[in-house]
Amino acid sequence: MYAIIKNGGKQYRVSEGDELSLDKMSLEAGSVVEMKEVLAVNAGELKVGTPFVEGAVVTAEVIREGRDRKVVTFKKRRRKDSKVKRGFRRDFTRVKITKIAA
Repeated sequence: MYAIIKNGGKQYRVSEGDELSLDKMSLEAGSVVEMKEVLAVNAGELKVGTPFVEGAVVTAEVIREGRDRKVVTFKKRRRKDSKVKRGFRRDFTRVKITKIAA
């Protein structure tokens, strides 16, 4: 059984027991979060929502919050003496999927 959920403008394919990093939700470790924006559920047969599946809920437990590694972008224009270096660290919430209810 798996589900496709929407979080932060991105879509994730999740199953029970999966761990994934979502956008920061400002929750404490050990708390439970329910995601109701379920786009599709496959429990033997595929149910696709328009846009969301009614009554479908994905429950997850928060493991921790943190910051990802730094991603460095560097742009250089040859022969122009022009260069730009930028860094970015994404804040995330690590969750473990505990239950998929269709």
